[in-house]
Amino acid sequence: MNYRFHSDHPFNQERVRLTMDLLKHSGALSNTQMIGYSACPESFIEQVHTSAYIQAVKKASQQPSSNWLDYGIGTEDTPSFPEMHQASSFICGGSLIGADRVMNSQARALHLAGGLHHAHPGKASGFCIYNDAAVAIAYLRKQYDAKVLYIDTDVHHGDGVQWMFYSDPQVCTFSIHETGKYLFPGTGYVHERGEGQGFGFSVNLPLEPFTEDESWLECFSEVLERTAGFFKPDVIVSQHGCDAHALDPLSHMHCSMDIYLQMPKIIRSAADHWCNGRWLALGGGGYDIYRVVPRAWSMLWMVMSEHPMVQQVSSHAHLPQAWIEAVQPRSPHALPVSWLDAKSAWAPMPRRKEITENNRKTKQLSMMYL
Repeated sequence: MNYRFHSDHPFNQERVRLTMDLLKHSGALSNTQMIGYSACPESFIEQVHTSAYIQAVKKASQQPSSNWLDYGIGTEDTPSFPEMHQASSFICGGSLIGADRVMNSQARALHLAGGLHHAHPGKASGFCIYNDAAVAIAYLRKQYDAKVLYIDTDVHHGDGVQWMFYSDPQVCTFSIHETGKYLFPGTGYVHERGEGQGFGFSVNLPLEPFTEDESWLECFSEVLERTAGFFKPDVIVSQHGCDAHALDPLSHMHCSMDIYLQMPKIIRSAADHWCNGRWLALGGGGYDIYRVVPRAWSMLWMVMSEHPMVQQVSSHAHLPQAWIEAVQPRSPHALPVSWLDAKSAWAPMPRRKEITENNRKTKQLSMMYL
């Protein structure tokens, strides 16, 4: 909760607390399922970030009013804040302990504060200081000699993770996102396939703006199945930004909660088939923190933990009334009453056929070398 830029910044960690409260009100999360963790040792952060950058983050933490623009700190997207190094290190620590739990017979772990996928080796970017996903992947490679499939479902391309492992044939990155022609970070095209020995192990699926559930899920399921079969991973690390939802203010997609129920099921199936269930899931983007993020991340956990509520969610069950009453006074919008969206009330996209056809062409291009 200390990873906080300022009160008006769209990256608001209150969404983590809202999600945990929703899970507890739903009877889907108990204290015994939660584990504590500590800050990540700097030596592990140095596996993916330069020493100069880490020192800059430390200094910016002590002098938050100063700009460190050479390191991407002090921009409108990623301003500095007090104790920035410490808060970012704790997030990396959560992803590390999740990786250990997954590899030591615990099978599945979820770290909602993680998924800061835009940070680069020597530069902050897109609300991300340290790239905890990359730290966890590097740790899995070094500590367990594991082949890692990284799956990024954020509407923004998982650029930082991709570039950090772009030449590593033991790490395969797969990102589904809105095309970079119109959205930050402007990367993630199908021709970004890796380099050197890592060629072919970077898979990108950039979809058209205003893509809806059916096209998104068709592309995601087919390309992920081919990617997993091609790569045959030992463990899956996934990032679960939920900003492709129609209500999210920072993208142009028109998806509903359906994709946030189905994508975890698809990933879990891949983990069970290829990795003996070994799956580390991380949070990510998501900027409608009241109406979208708590539902999406709660359903992710229900799928991961095999909670029976999953079947009720699929039947359009209602959210707990106690949670709605507790949260509604803080929300600027009326909260939904059910887990899934009432899409029948949504206006259909006028270019649905064209968008679907364009996405299918992109899908085929993305699988060219799989």
